[in-house]
Amino acid sequence: MARNWRTRWGEIDLVVGKGDTLVFVEVKARKNLSKGSPEEALTPHKKKKLIKLAQAFLATQKTEASHFRFDLVAVDFSRTKPQIRHYQGIIEDDGS
Repeated sequence: MARNWRTRWGEIDLVVGKGDTLVFVEVKARKNLSKGSPEEALTPHKKKKLIKLAQAFLATQKTEASHFRFDLVAVDFSRTKPQIRHYQGIIEDDGS
């Protein structure tokens, strides 16, 4: 549905429709691990920001999705063969 969707507050890397679910995807990549793994780059602050960006997306885009999910795609280029890992549901519903 969208790639590199931007607002003045930040960017959502990918928004994908899958059935009745809208998936907000954060992509993190690292050439080396000197600053940590791609997964470690997804901080609690970044997760809160993703939620706010998703809310902005939903407020401005027409969608019939009844479910929403946040995923992480971690790309590790530090090895001879790049490693790609996909994590579904990276943000838990805190009831708010």
